[in-house]
Amino acid sequence: MVAKEIEVKLPAGLQSRHAAEFVQEASNFAADVYLEKGGRNVNAKSIMGLMSLAIGPNELVTLSATGSDEEEAVAQLSNFIENNN
Repeated sequence: MVAKEIEVKLPAGLQSRHAAEFVQEASNFAADVYLEKGGRNVNAKSIMGLMSLAIGPNELVTLSATGSDEEEAVAQLSNFIENNN
């Protein structure tokens, strides 16, 4: 398992459009991907789970992945959250 704490740099946080894009990106990986905020851990491939965290700008979240491409998943998805790339 690979995990990384990330500060959300997206101007509107991880809401609506960005959340949908994040879920699409996460779904490209074989690894199980999770986001945690405030002690709640959700499947990052689930739009409903992700939206339930109500992640705003400048909040800290923990991104984790377990599986064959876990390192690539955490690197790419953390870049998305930190830089929207």
